Amino acid sequence: MAWLTWIALFLTAFLGMEAFAWIMHRYVMHGFLWSWHRSHHEPHDHPLEKNDLFAVVFAAPAIVMVAVGLHLWPWALPVGLGITAYGMVYFFFHDGLVHRRFPTGFSGRSGFWTRRIQAHRLHHAVRTREGCVSFGFLWVRSARALKAELAQKRGSSSSGA
Repeated sequence: MAWLTWIALFLTAFLGMEAFAWIMHRYVMHGFLWSWHRSHHEPHDHPLEKNDLFAVVFAAPAIVMVAVGLHLWPWALPVGLGITAYGMVYFFFHDGLVHRRFPTGFSGRSGFWTRRIQAHRLHHAVRTREGCVSFGFLWVRSARALKAELAQKRGSSSSGA
């Protein structure tokens, strides 16, 4: 397989995972599997959350794609590795940097990561499944836009709309 094709498949899978993650977070985690995800929005004093089960579920397609890529269809390998790379970035920065579940040795004080940390904290400003903002991780809107959306949602929910 040509390297350019390999890189294109890897990047497409990596970037496509952001769209997939947004949809899953918005409609599955804050939808019918809120019973798993709720643990991520509640304070706790133990190292694991029921929400961590999603990592196992989301790892399965990557494992399958890598195995298929190694043994059957070579094009599946860069797709599986792209999915895996996204999962690793997500785990390191979401669980390590944002939620401080383990030390990262990384401050996150760059504008790029500061914006993502702010967006995720605004997502956690709501502890219920409804009314949240910012379901993505790498692509996020400004804190100003998210605060305005939160205020609008809070205003419409308190007015009974």
